[in-house]
Amino acid sequence: MPAWLQNEGAWIALGVSLFFLVAAIVMHRVFVRVLKGPPPPSPNPTQPSEPHE
Repeated sequence: MPAWLQNEGAWIALGVSLFFLVAAIVMHRVFVRVLKGPPPPSPNPTQPSEPHE
């Protein structure tokens, strides 16, 4: 094993980096899925909308 991997801090840094990479990939997939999804139905302008409180 290389000398720089024998340090406990190196494994922590690699684990944190891997965690952030996985989180970024998951977030990217969620954003793409949301943006590619169908648009929300637009309100019909001829019918009055419900009053807001």
